[in-house]
Amino acid sequence: MSRTPDLRPDFLWGASTAPHQIEGNNLNSDWWRMEHQSEGRLELSGDALDSYHRYGEDMRLLADAGLNAYRFGIEWARIEPEPGEFSKAELAHYRRMIDTARGLGLEPVVTLHHFTNPRWFADEGGWTGPTAVDRFSRYVEQACTILHDVNWVATINEPNMLALMTGMMNAVAEGVELTLGADFRMPTPDVKIGEALVQAHRAAVAVVRQHTSAKVGWTVAQQALVPAPGSEKLHAELQWAWEDLYHHGARGDDFLGVQSYASQVVDVDGIVPTPESPDNTLSGWAYRPDALGIALRHAWEVTEGIPLLVTENGIATPDDTRRIAYTTEALGHLYDAVADGVDVRGYLHWTALDNFEWGHWAPTFGLVAVDRETFERTPKPSLAWLGGVARKGGAL
Repeated sequence: MSRTPDLRPDFLWGASTAPHQIEGNNLNSDWWRMEHQSEGRLELSGDALDSYHRYGEDMRLLADAGLNAYRFGIEWARIEPEPGEFSKAELAHYRRMIDTARGLGLEPVVTLHHFTNPRWFADEGGWTGPTAVDRFSRYVEQACTILHDVNWVATINEPNMLALMTGMMNAVAEGVELTLGADFRMPTPDVKIGEALVQAHRAAVAVVRQHTSAKVGWTVAQQALVPAPGSEKLHAELQWAWEDLYHHGARGDDFLGVQSYASQVVDVDGIVPTPESPDNTLSGWAYRPDALGIALRHAWEVTEGIPLLVTENGIATPDDTRRIAYTTEALGHLYDAVADGVDVRGYLHWTALDNFEWGHWAPTFGLVAVDRETFERTPKPSLAWLGGVARKGGAL
């Protein structure tokens, strides 16, 4: 059944990427070092998709399909390879990316931090170090020299997941062994690290507002947690640590980036691992396109009504017809939220290209397949489909 939503005339339709996952050879980052010290536990990003050089081709594929926006990141470890040493050449590179997007009719949505840090920042203690806020603010000030006419800036991608990763890496460094398995329950993101990230975000927002006219916010990984009967109290506690700390940290921002993939139940023992099922995605997550609606409504409520931008939503699958089916249903839930008064400014699919998924190459989220030997790009039917939805104003 066809459906035409009541979206804003300036609604953004696009796709998202992260620099470390697609650029290649991010040599000065902590993730590059961790990959090479993992003794085979992590696959290597290596050349990735060589998008550092092929970004124009990637953007043109999106534009030609009918999309009007592209979310990409700039890499702190490239711009500031050593403390206080800023690369004018790298800043110019990312400025060319902005200009290329604009020239193709794509609205650039620029992320300043997407999980990776310069090695030296990690060695100083990272986000829990005494100079973290000052170091990040200084980098953001330099980044703003190329963002003067950018309309959308996200300071930090998924700070809740960043807090989780940081806490796990700290635990491993202290000798704790993490045993993964079917019954593995993800540890809760460290609230103290989360609070430090909120402080860094607030400082970065002030810098962006001082130097640009961009709408500024950050993006949060929405868990769409649902309480089992009798677990409402624990659900509320976990929802604070996983999401709402960061939603409160976004109050007063110009927008919040909503990132949603699946939903999980909270029982008396915590977040229930996703049961094994043939319907699960390549990332092991449940097939839950309805999670996007849950996420949008919850974020809208807790942030007290700041505009929302879907900055990630997608599915890891080798079956592109399933990708289209998932996205169709997810968009339906987005449209329902809009009809109920939630202010949603755009939908940016995760991801533009099959890429390096943080230690693994197998999960394929992309609208475009990439041959990692030749770097040849092959658009999937889902790219043309999403572009067609965009051209029709969201009509499904």
